[in-house]
Amino acid sequence: MIGRVLFLMAFPVILLQALWVVMRAQKLPEASGARTGSAGHGPPLRILIVGDSSAAGVGVGHLTDALPGRLEVRLAEHHFVSWKLVAKSGATAGSLLRMLDDVVDEPFDAAVIALGVNDSKNGVSERNWRRHYTALLNMLETRFGVTKICVSGLPSLGEFPLLPAPLRLVLGRRALQFDKVLREFADERGNITYTSLTFPMDQNAMATDGFHPGPLVYDTWAAQVAMALAQETSGLHADQ
Repeated sequence: MIGRVLFLMAFPVILLQALWVVMRAQKLPEASGARTGSAGHGPPLRILIVGDSSAAGVGVGHLTDALPGRLEVRLAEHHFVSWKLVAKSGATAGSLLRMLDDVVDEPFDAAVIALGVNDSKNGVSERNWRRHYTALLNMLETRFGVTKICVSGLPSLGEFPLLPAPLRLVLGRRALQFDKVLREFADERGNITYTSLTFPMDQNAMATDGFHPGPLVYDTWAAQVAMALAQETSGLHADQ
């Protein structure tokens, strides 16, 4: 009750800060490059990468330096990996569901999801976040045949250098709540692996806008996802 009262008292300041951040924020484009790729030798591994601006590589110039490209390099060491990217800046779990409605059905072995920042900062309720994300997980399994899913957690918005207090504190708290839901999905569903995005949020690791990942973060993130996928998919093609 006390926390809600304090939030309501601080709301005018938070709203002004949010507007200030929107006006001040540098608008970076999505990374260029083909949204499909393949490389490597060994057992085939088909990956569907879905998400928001971080999945689309905002913060670097080309997808080779973003999550898809760095993930291809890591996985190609032991697999013939082929991947497809479905992502858009500003995407939420709800809007991504609509985007996937227009994607032609094709089979994938595993999926990587990078979502949540827009849902948390746009005021989406935790209930709708859970509902939309559950629908997304179900769609990946039923329409695309995915048997393993790597869920990327939310970054620590409370540490983002661009965001002033108290806005940073409010968004940080919401991000933690949404991230907790993702951890619960991983605990409840045996085919989901949760990957934390608790990386350093200093200017050297971030993009020039102070909000999106830089090359170092993308590479570290890809390494963690590749490790999770290698563990989860080790038996997928044991009979080939």
